Amino acid sequence: MKLKKEIISFLGKQGFTVVSTMGPDGYPHSACKGIVRIEEEKIYLIDLYTGRTRANLKNNPRMSITAVDEHSFRGFCIKGAAREIGENEIPQNMIDDWKKKLHSRITTRIVNSVRGQKGHPGHPEALMPGPKYIIEVNVEKIIDLAPVKDNSEG
Repeated sequence: MKLKKEIISFLGKQGFTVVSTMGPDGYPHSACKGIVRIEEEKIYLIDLYTGRTRANLKNNPRMSITAVDEHSFRGFCIKGAAREIGENEIPQNMIDDWKKKLHSRITTRIVNSVRGQKGHPGHPEALMPGPKYIIEVNVEKIIDLAPVKDNSEG
């Protein structure tokens, strides 16, 4: 399934997304992941830690990616099947793209701190490890999370 330009643009502006996978106990597992690249039919997520998400995807490659913007009251849930791109297989341009996003996040945090906007007292992005692997998600379903107007009145 192809992502519309509007959705690609929306996802590209998000600092992070929430991904959900299914654990072996039958419960959903949610975690924050950063988007490193978006194509018409694929989304590439960076995973800096090798925890439950990775283990869950080995058992069941089905997952969802959810992104919302509270201010604009917009959001999307993307569902699809994932495949792992190992640490030694990650293309250098994806690592470079992630570093640019990381530097942008650090810069934004510093600027906001200088402006007196409260946030995290440290700079947690500066302490993040390098990517352990990339999650490549083939887009199978797109759900618009914006409320639908009820036209039944009248």
